[in-house]
Amino acid sequence: MPWNVRDYPASMKNLDPLVRKKAIDIANALLADGYSDDRAIPIATSQAEKWYENADEEEKKAFQKEKNPQKHDAHQTNKNAKKLMDADVEVVYEEDQWQVRSKGAKRASDHFDKKAEAIARAKEIAENKESVVNVYKKDGDHQKDIDLRE
Repeated sequence: MPWNVRDYPASMKNLDPLVRKKAIDIANALLADGYSDDRAIPIATSQAEKWYENADEEEKKAFQKEKNPQKHDAHQTNKNAKKLMDADVEVVYEEDQWQVRSKGAKRASDHFDKKAEAIARAKEIAENKESVVNVYKKDGDHQKDIDLRE
């Protein structure tokens, strides 16, 4: 079920109002891509908190001025989202950095200098998706799998 700033999941109650607004917007987009409520909420909350930590004050002010998310807002849907939502999460070394991406994705969701940080982020994503983390060595050889399915 889509949400707005007056009707949102109880788990978002204690979020900073701007983080909550962003989480609602992200969650509604995830719902439009076919995610269930149970999966959209934690993913959206995590992504909104990450956005808030990394956004500069100008970006935060601009988002605050944007119209509040509504239940009936149209969202562009990602035709690959359904395929990627159940995909395993990979930690690979490319372009002189550790990258985290869903298997089959064209772009990485995160980039890190340290492999341990990439694995930690991949575990968060895989836990939300209830999937597996595939960890690779710098040379591209498979190192291990971390199964986070319940």
